[in-house]
Amino acid sequence: MTRLVLLGPPGAGKGTQASRLAEHLSVPAISTGDIFRANVAQGTDLGTLAKEYMDAGKYVPDTVTNGMVRSRLAEPDVEGGFILDGYPRTTDQVRELDAMLAESGTQLDAVVQITADSDELVRRLVQRAAIQGRSDDTEDVIRERQRVYLEQTAPLVDVYQSRGLLRTVDGLGPIDEVTERLLAALETGRS
Repeated sequence: MTRLVLLGPPGAGKGTQASRLAEHLSVPAISTGDIFRANVAQGTDLGTLAKEYMDAGKYVPDTVTNGMVRSRLAEPDVEGGFILDGYPRTTDQVRELDAMLAESGTQLDAVVQITADSDELVRRLVQRAAIQGRSDDTEDVIRERQRVYLEQTAPLVDVYQSRGLLRTVDGLGPIDEVTERLLAALETGRS
């Protein structure tokens, strides 16, 4: 399976696991959060806009995000597959991703939902903010992002479950163990 989406609330380990899976599967990990943060650091117009939303714990508007993902999926290194981390986040983005993939004659192979306890996620993100100095990771913002995730992204679980693409993996525990669970779920189609 080479065309994957990782779902999960902020702090569930999607970025860490996307990098590990990308290396194992020899496909690029595409993180919308990393792309937004790079634009923020570079001071681009997109970065300025994205920072306003990110600092408030809100999602960047679909029009901006969809265009960015469409452009990235058109690059040559994704011909053999990809791992999307942070996209899609809404049912509208699911429809947009479906259209992008249909245009290239491909489709998703699997969607993996990484689950984790809410309080553990807050702890992880507060710790990450202290280490990395990230302005978008205050406790209030983290809780708002969790609320927004539940409201907007959690319905994607039902969409992908109904398509038979969903795998659910516990994101708590040592990183290596979580990676092993993900690979097992992808290999066997089990959670």
